[in-house]
Amino acid sequence: MKDLFRFKKLKFNWQFGLTLILLFGIPRFLFVLEANRTGNYSFTSIIFVLMWLTPFILLKKEGRKIIGLKRPKNIQWLIYSFLIGIFASAIIFLLGNYLYLDSIENWFVYISNSYSSMPVDELTGSNKKLYFGMFAIIGMTFSPIGEELLYRGLIHQGFVPEFGKNRASVFDSLAFAIVHLAHFGIIYSSGSWEFLFVPAFIWMTLMFLTSRLFYYCKTKTESIYGAIISHAGFNFAMTYFIFYHIL
Repeated sequence: MKDLFRFKKLKFNWQFGLTLILLFGIPRFLFVLEANRTGNYSFTSIIFVLMWLTPFILLKKEGRKIIGLKRPKNIQWLIYSFLIGIFASAIIFLLGNYLYLDSIENWFVYISNSYSSMPVDELTGSNKKLYFGMFAIIGMTFSPIGEELLYRGLIHQGFVPEFGKNRASVFDSLAFAIVHLAHFGIIYSSGSWEFLFVPAFIWMTLMFLTSRLFYYCKTKTESIYGAIISHAGFNFAMTYFIFYHIL
């Protein structure tokens, strides 16, 4: 097999996958928690940009192909992937509303707090469309590209040699679900931290299943772009629900 890495000591194995989970997961987890408290998400954005760059820093062209960074073989499934992401987001939104209405235990309601920098009272007409478009574009680029390159790409491939593709997807999805506890589950409200055990468990389960859907889209397109597009569809729908049904 051709050399996949730019650095000779590196290779795809579970130690490589676990290292990336910890290297990116721990600071990202802490930065998101701090951002939920302060409203400053600049450090979180830096983490996502680093996720974008990592495959290009670590891997040669053949290595990037191995993780799925290549032209999709099924273009039609890119459209399906986007729709699957929207569908998953809609199910999660409806479930949150059914279980927790507009309380802070509703995951999308809590996540909407991250939009606190906006002039909510002015979100009407064209002004609302402008802000929605801006946040939708950010949501469809930063985290979908960064997280999919990392979790469905590098981390996934790290576990493949020892565990196979399906079990590797279980591991990268678990890591994805756990890190999203920082977005909801461990919440900052009324000046104090709280762990919402049952809502957090449901949220983690939903994130795990959604992550598996992203991987499914990757397999159908035979490209990481399937996962990225599906993730972008999810975030697009989430932004829509927050703007037009929560704020």
